[in-house]
Amino acid sequence: MDGGQVEIELHPSLDSISALDWDACACPEAVRGGRANDPFTTYRFLKALEDSGSVGVGTGWQPRYLSARMDGEVIAVAPMYGKSHSQGEYVFDHNWAHAYENAGGRYYPKLQIAVPFSPVTGRRMLVRPGYEGAGQSALIQGAVQVAAENQVSSLHMTFCDEAEAIAGRAMGLMHRTGQQFHWLNDGYAVFDDFLAALSARKRKNIRKERARAQSFGGSIVALSGAQIRAEHWDAMWQFYQDTGARKWGTPYLTRDFFACAHESLREDILLVFALRDGVPIAGAMNMIGRDVLYGRYWGCVEDHACLHFEVCYYQAIDWAIRHGLSRVEAGAQGEHKLARGYLPVETHSLHWMRDEGFAQAVGDYLDAERAAVSEEIEVLTQWGPFRKESREDHE
Repeated sequence: MDGGQVEIELHPSLDSISALDWDACACPEAVRGGRANDPFTTYRFLKALEDSGSVGVGTGWQPRYLSARMDGEVIAVAPMYGKSHSQGEYVFDHNWAHAYENAGGRYYPKLQIAVPFSPVTGRRMLVRPGYEGAGQSALIQGAVQVAAENQVSSLHMTFCDEAEAIAGRAMGLMHRTGQQFHWLNDGYAVFDDFLAALSARKRKNIRKERARAQSFGGSIVALSGAQIRAEHWDAMWQFYQDTGARKWGTPYLTRDFFACAHESLREDILLVFALRDGVPIAGAMNMIGRDVLYGRYWGCVEDHACLHFEVCYYQAIDWAIRHGLSRVEAGAQGEHKLARGYLPVETHSLHWMRDEGFAQAVGDYLDAERAAVSEEIEVLTQWGPFRKESREDHE
């Protein structure tokens, strides 16, 4: 169906795009019901960020959504934002900003195609099925044109999938790789099947950690959909604030986001709480995709040994096994996840710089960085937690 003239439009709000048009590009697999592959690029999730004031004026994330039309039909969209800082991105370009500004340039504002505050992998060029070539090309060319015409320093597309990285690189964008740790389901029927695939030492350590965590004096529950009540968000907000204040200084999401989540996102969310006398003392928020569980936020009001590992990692693995999901993404960074069954995987981003000299310098850096990331992933995989024959099956 590729062909015909494509028109690019910028939108300062999702109010100017229909949910049907957006989701026909973002999650066509869910149009007739069922779960979206990627909950983070759905209209409802991005609209919750916008309606809650988590993005918009004063946040440094100003919506500049892209859409592409062919013969009057929306064939592709992208979550793009004007950025006045580099916070909440998790593909760090602070050194690029410092170098550019030290050379007399102005790095901000820049343009970012991303899911705000979410280091999750997935499509960023959201194209209606049948229009893949025209849609991807239109979005990349349109985004670069917007960046050039507005004389911003750069354009970034973070945590895109590998196919998009290949397409973007073919169109002249610079390709950057990074590393995360994901748990992969090797057809396990129960948690003990997963443990059986690990080396004896790692298996024993996980059993000890789970036993120690579950001895905190309460119970652990997993809630989703209608099981989530309004008061659960009071606890999750408290946990999120505590962790956000320690990690970022100021939490990215507003309290209103959690109210929006209760109204429109509960079916996409798994909350895991550690309860003492029925009161949450620690918790984690996960997003549920059709085949992936995405770990997002954690916090606590009491410190207990190994409770973080249990609530964030082991409960997520257990839930994914019971629901037949193929992967758990546990967020950015963290080599400590390796010992808990999560393997290193390559992540991708794409970049465009307006200044050709600066682009050349960044490109040279990225060439070296990609080689280093590949080598580190290979080494860490070899030292992974699985028994030798199982580890070879994962490579």
